[in-house]
Amino acid sequence: MNRLDRLTSILIQLQSKRIVKSQEIADRFGISLRTVYRDIRTLELAGLPLISEAGVGYSLVEGYRLPPVHFTREEAMSFVTAGKLVQKLTDSTTRQSYQSALFKIKAVLRTNEKELLDDITNYIEVLDNKYLPKDRHKNLYIEQILNCILNRYLVRIAYYSTKTLQSSSRDLEPIGIYSNGPYWYLIAFCRLRASYRNFRLDRVQSIQVLEERFSTRHPSLQNFIEETSQQKSVQKVVIRLEKTSYQYLCDQQYYHGFISQTEIGDQIEMTFLTASLPGFAHWYLLLGEVAEIVEPEELNALVLEKLEKIRLRISQSLLT
Repeated sequence: MNRLDRLTSILIQLQSKRIVKSQEIADRFGISLRTVYRDIRTLELAGLPLISEAGVGYSLVEGYRLPPVHFTREEAMSFVTAGKLVQKLTDSTTRQSYQSALFKIKAVLRTNEKELLDDITNYIEVLDNKYLPKDRHKNLYIEQILNCILNRYLVRIAYYSTKTLQSSSRDLEPIGIYSNGPYWYLIAFCRLRASYRNFRLDRVQSIQVLEERFSTRHPSLQNFIEETSQQKSVQKVVIRLEKTSYQYLCDQQYYHGFISQTEIGDQIEMTFLTASLPGFAHWYLLLGEVAEIVEPEELNALVLEKLEKIRLRISQSLLT
């Protein structure tokens, strides 16, 4: 990227948020902080009304805006890609908001860019996973939760637990939401349990925004995810699967801590890091006819134990 394009991009970045840090600019363009300072000085000499705070970052004078910028061909196409993902992976409220925003973006596009967006829409699609419920993204309350996080409002949810098969009312101090695989999750401090909890949003049956605001300073979402992942105890599992049966996995391995795989003769050796060996044993029962356990030996014992329970249950059923 030449310097003129970089200066233009920095100017657009400065309009994208209230304060932009030097390091953010350096990371985005792969340049040194010294180069960032030189570029910022160039923009100031060009008449850009910048406010600079040592140790904080840069911001534009309130109310200063440039006319709408033109998007590149690649940027215009990225809107379509993002829209397809929003359509399939978020809820109805978020989809409506995105569609409204996309209309505003299209309003400032050149005619050929508008035509490009209309054309390219027919050549990209995100398909539903046929193994997952069709309505799992119907009501996820994403926008409501994000507003509560920003304004520090307490929320009350009715949550369905697959462990107890019952619903319970929880008052939560929301921290953040994230998407992992096919589901969205909410990290929050649960006042009922007096500890941090992880809630799957498709199991939230209703949500009520309370008037009460919380003042507790919770760890950031990223810190929470990093800390909990470090605390999670995982165990290495290696299995070998017949190549002829690999196609029937249908990506199930990614839900069980899949790490890597290699081909060994007529088999595929797959390595996992699982947080639940008993849970992995349950899944392995589906593969037992075409797979073998390489390690750990403990997994073999767990599978045999489950098979014996199955045998006894079937025997009792036949007797009755």
